[in-house]
Amino acid sequence: MSALARIVQLWADMQWTPGGDNPDVEDRRGESGGGGGFGFGGGGGGFGGIHLGIGGTLILLVLSFLFKTNLFQFFGGGEGQNSEPSRVEQRVPDAPRKLANDPKKQFVSAVLKDVQETWDKRLPESGKNYRHAKLDLFRDSIQSACGQAQSATGPFYCPGDEKVYVDLSFFDELRTRFGAPGEFAQAYVLAHEVGHHVQKILGIEEQVRRAEERNPRMQNQYSVRVELQADCFAGVWASHPTEIKLDENDIDAGLRAAAAVGDDRLQKMARGTVSPETFTHGSSAQRMQWFRTGYQNGTVASCNTFDQR
Repeated sequence: MSALARIVQLWADMQWTPGGDNPDVEDRRGESGGGGGFGFGGGGGGFGGIHLGIGGTLILLVLSFLFKTNLFQFFGGGEGQNSEPSRVEQRVPDAPRKLANDPKKQFVSAVLKDVQETWDKRLPESGKNYRHAKLDLFRDSIQSACGQAQSATGPFYCPGDEKVYVDLSFFDELRTRFGAPGEFAQAYVLAHEVGHHVQKILGIEEQVRRAEERNPRMQNQYSVRVELQADCFAGVWASHPTEIKLDENDIDAGLRAAAAVGDDRLQKMARGTVSPETFTHGSSAQRMQWFRTGYQNGTVASCNTFDQR
């Protein structure tokens, strides 16, 4: 099936109407990335005397996407650690018309619109008015208020400028390498990142940051609570979509996506063992549990991951 055919099927499955501009989406893919995207140091795979074959390099690359950190750094210490990538790809900016007609852009625009319209209605129930986040689409690398980010960072939310940043190639990795295909797997990722924006509006992000400053040793545990709550907020949206029509098959796809990016699963794939004390996002079971909690209850109050023992 061609990429276009998959997108057409995707529209039919989620029952949403493509077309129209979303003023909250800023398409910056036409700008020159100038960095080759996944440009880690290391001179072609030699890290600390360990030579990574193409399979190992690809695995670390995808895991860096999902852990939102450069996992190649743990192979540092060898020659070439600080060297420039051996090959730099210069992208030619796409024509604005081509980017505007991109089905993937239309999809994320529609999902973002639906998610934010849901929060327009639901967040006042918690005593706060919702303000829209922006979504920046980029390719290779981008400068945000939280610093320079590459594609390997994966989708992320920056509280400094209240923007979600997405390189759409991440969704291909989610589908092909981690067994989370389909439109709702992608929608779940976007809704999760907007969930971090909800945390910012509610003051949770600031409270957690201060708690981490007081007790740095709890940083990983706080991170897990934050990420699980964003999963729960994604479930709240799935419980109250505004225009997009969802069914149980879509929810199952969201649960599979949550399971696919659980820390235990990723660690098992990466090194064959699991270290719960190093979790930053939660286990597969936890991520599924909290997405389901948000979906079944449909309220912000049901997403208090910080009160769990």
